[in-house]
Amino acid sequence: VQLQASGGGLVQAGGSLRLSCAASGRTFNPYRMGWFRQAPGKEREFVAQIYWSGGGASYADSVKGRFTVSRDKAKNTVYLQMNNTKPEDTAVYYCAAGISWTSWGQGTQVTVSS
Repeated sequence: VQLQASGGGLVQAGGSLRLSCAASGRTFNPYRMGWFRQAPGKEREFVAQIYWSGGGASYADSVKGRFTVSRDKAKNTVYLQMNNTKPEDTAVYYCAAGISWTSWGQGTQVTVSS
């Protein structure tokens, strides 16, 4: 399974951005997919996840109410809608898949200017 993340860029604080992560390869039916982020000098942290079958989602407290994770099973793609962005959201965002997060995408840079 290969994961390709896209959609990062520069956005002003309060603005919106949508990240996408498309999966390719053998038959794709993960237990879950999710997003993580890593800011300069910090450890990678969990952002959001969605269960592939049922669609249930959960979020880090820092993004709850601002970010929404969704998936399109027909396209093998997971999305992260980022609204009301803050400078502290600046990071490289990674998508991941699997019950133990065994598959990872290459990361996409998100920069939120104040």
